[in-house]
Amino acid sequence: MPFQGTPATSFETAFRKEMQIGFQDIDVLGHVNNIVYLRWVQDIAVRHWNSCASPDIANQYIFVVLRHEIDYRDPLVSGDRAIVRTWLGKARGARFGRYVDIRKEGSDRFSAFAHTTWVMKDRGSGRPEKVTDDVIEAFGLDPDLARAQ
Repeated sequence: MPFQGTPATSFETAFRKEMQIGFQDIDVLGHVNNIVYLRWVQDIAVRHWNSCASPDIANQYIFVVLRHEIDYRDPLVSGDRAIVRTWLGKARGARFGRYVDIRKEGSDRFSAFAHTTWVMKDRGSGRPEKVTDDVIEAFGLDPDLARAQ
């Protein structure tokens, strides 16, 4: 399945999903709980992968989280509508960087921003595998540019 659309390489070209915040997402302080932001970070990454990877590639490889770094700025509250955006960073060996921006619809500032590192593994063996050109191309990226310093 060839990639269709614009590669997610920046905030402007990011893969995105709208989220309606409900009472179940709210903590005792009256805003979205940190674990909900983390769940959204993981969910948007998985959705992006599933939207790009062909069945053959998805059956061969899986991405697992190595590291999440999340900064929190403006709280979201029940009834807000959040826009979750993700785009890709650099591929280095088995690692692939990813960014996630979560903000209230219409806001100029993020509510949470994550820089994450994912490791590609062979589904069968569970061993890390160097991110291959076909995986990078599935995301619509040029392999040389995705690996550039």
